[in-house]
Amino acid sequence: MQPTLVAVAHGSRDPRALPTVQALVERIRELRPRLDVRLGHVELNRPLLADTLRRTPGPAVLVPLLLGRGYHVKRDLPAAAARHADARVAAPLGPHPLLVEALYERLLEAGWNPDAHTAVVLAAAGSRDPDAAADTRRTAALLSERLGGTAVVPAYASAAAPAVPDAVRALATRGHHRVAVASYFTAPGRFAAQGAAAATGPAAAPLGAHPALARLVLRRYDQALAAPTAGTALELATA
Repeated sequence: MQPTLVAVAHGSRDPRALPTVQALVERIRELRPRLDVRLGHVELNRPLLADTLRRTPGPAVLVPLLLGRGYHVKRDLPAAAARHADARVAAPLGPHPLLVEALYERLLEAGWNPDAHTAVVLAAAGSRDPDAAADTRRTAALLSERLGGTAVVPAYASAAAPAVPDAVRALATRGHHRVAVASYFTAPGRFAAQGAAAATGPAAAPLGAHPALARLVLRRYDQALAAPTAGTALELATA
């Protein structure tokens, strides 16, 4: 029996967040119909991760619907996996080329024009963990390459600098008067809305149920299974 894939979302008070991650889970199921795919949340939305794991028989792989390393990935998820009889934690979704492809297409949907050379702010949640910041910077660099060398500046909603409005203003002083915002969030929420509001150009939607994101979740699941032990799954998948 294949281990259950438990997609772990953060959770949000925004009423659009739960339907968004549910749609992503459905897309994952469509891609691999014989795989048992379940949803759990770190907080704020049901089902909570602990409840999902309690109802999950046999082995499980926790795949964070989170975009970089941080407290939840490094502490909360391994602790939850340790309380299950047989579970391991996959790497977070970012950085990865599939994630960048989803960011790129969301920008195009929002009206970003590759011929206008509009600068982009990559709006992320933010974390005090230096690894999380490094992951966001790496994604910004990959997105810049995907956009043909367009300037992409990482910025944050909390816990790290620069803030998204500050990054937009800094780009304006460099002559970029229409700055697009790429939403580095899986689902809608307060931070995503604040980032979009700071844009002086196109504001992309969160990644949501983008097909590339669904493929990436399965990629992280497979990488975790290929790791020789549960303890090294996260490390190998981020390599």
